[in-house]
Amino acid sequence: MTFPFRLSALAASVAVFLPAVAQAQVLQINSSLPDGSFAHAFLTEFKSRVEAELPGMDVQIFMGNTLGSEEDVLQGLGFGTHHASLSASAVVQVNPRTAVFDLPYLFENRDKVQEFAASPAFDMLAEGFAGRGIVLSALWDNGFRVITNSVRPIVTPEDMRGLKIRTPTSRQRVAMFNTLGANATPLSFGEVYSGLDQGVIDGQENPAQIADNARLYEVQKYMSLSNHVYLPTFMLFGEPWLNSQTPEVRDTVLRIAAETAPWTFAWGEETDARILEELAEKIAINEVDFEAFQAASLPLYDDPLFVDAIGADMIAVTREVLGLD
Repeated sequence: MTFPFRLSALAASVAVFLPAVAQAQVLQINSSLPDGSFAHAFLTEFKSRVEAELPGMDVQIFMGNTLGSEEDVLQGLGFGTHHASLSASAVVQVNPRTAVFDLPYLFENRDKVQEFAASPAFDMLAEGFAGRGIVLSALWDNGFRVITNSVRPIVTPEDMRGLKIRTPTSRQRVAMFNTLGANATPLSFGEVYSGLDQGVIDGQENPAQIADNARLYEVQKYMSLSNHVYLPTFMLFGEPWLNSQTPEVRDTVLRIAAETAPWTFAWGEETDARILEELAEKIAINEVDFEAFQAASLPLYDDPLFVDAIGADMIAVTREVLGLD
């Protein structure tokens, strides 16, 4: 039986009927992304669910790294100075196993990502945070990267040959595109539009919504739905914060984080469909032969550049659960 939390003389007598969290507990969550981003939408949904189940829990969302840089917040989770973080690429600095998501053509769709999240591969990934004071509660959506270019539609690996494709400075991403026959060209994102406009590069790779927001369709002719890399967001909690809560609160928060995951994937799927529908009037969009690209990329799964960064055991269990052996 529960009652609304009230700051009144009756609070002490009412508290006996309330879960322990009713003593106005606070959960602060950091994200590097801005207000209005997909991460903001996800955390707002999570906040609503937690506060509905745990009366008195105040979930506070801090966007745009308000609580510090992503790297500092991740360290703070283990130190107890921060509570939680929805993070992405920066987690590789505290858990090298998360670099498994740099493997190309690992997931054909979001169903495969959720298959991974419900497998022993997720358990091994979570174990990689052991000793850091960080608990991985769930993988939430982020999105697939696709390829745009101004030369031709990309359907098979042969279509990549000779194309100058802008990549981030990631050595793994450079190796991937070079292996597929492209000329990988690392550039800062701020140089991409002008580089495409001036012909310094032929194309680039990013989520479709980035191509839309950055108006890359103005300087590109084709968008190929390659889905070559998928990086989730990691819903992380600091072990010190979790240990300071009652077992009921700890279990409830972790459970809701896991239960929110499918909602984020559905949100991402719907958003992608809407963005692609809007982009179809601005740029030619095509599907790719995913199996052909996946087959061409498999040698990279044994490349020391990937194996040394991720760990052979993490790659092996991932390949097994996704049927890539």
